[in-house]
Amino acid sequence: MKHKIKIIILSILYTLVGNTPILANELDVKIDEEIGFVDVIHNGEKIRIQRNQNTSNMINSEYAQTSRKCPPFCIQPISLGHGVETIGELEILKYLEKISNGNNSIIVIDSRTKDWVKKGTIPGSVNIPWKLLKPEAGADPFQIADILEKEFNVMNIEGLWNFSKAKTLILFCNGMWCGQSPSNIKTLLRFGYPAEKLKWYRGGMQNWEILGFTTVK
Repeated sequence: MKHKIKIIILSILYTLVGNTPILANELDVKIDEEIGFVDVIHNGEKIRIQRNQNTSNMINSEYAQTSRKCPPFCIQPISLGHGVETIGELEILKYLEKISNGNNSIIVIDSRTKDWVKKGTIPGSVNIPWKLLKPEAGADPFQIADILEKEFNVMNIEGLWNFSKAKTLILFCNGMWCGQSPSNIKTLLRFGYPAEKLKWYRGGMQNWEILGFTTVK
């Protein structure tokens, strides 16, 4: 009971004063030794990302299943190669924070289909379903070009793609058993997208849920 009262009081204080390092230190379950939470903007609304404070909390049942038919749900390698960096939770939080602080050269992409996104996604991410960038999955070439230009800031100069001002893309899907974001990354590399501007959050929603992080629907 005392623990619940403490959390309620903290929630009220957060609402009143916003980001306060002292209050972050009061959290029982922090992100790391120094970070208690990260505030991001999702669809124009301020969302606080933190871990679930209930130390008895269990993983979302959507991610409790241990075995899915492979293919297509096969375990992905730790690295996709070609210079694409594989990142973890602390790194993706830093990117989300940069975006929320006005850095528009970065975009965090949920590559999953909309039925999965409706169950919860990472605050601050945008949903671009993997099939929209995959010619082999029926994606329209004009639609792909539209996404490259309008979403990723790729320039089309006399029919050739110019990636000099292209955004850094951080892609994720359901986790280490999901091939949707890896498929998009491989496709983008084939288009000529610079590998150093592609980051992969391999753990995806599986790890995000395991760690009790905030999600939005």
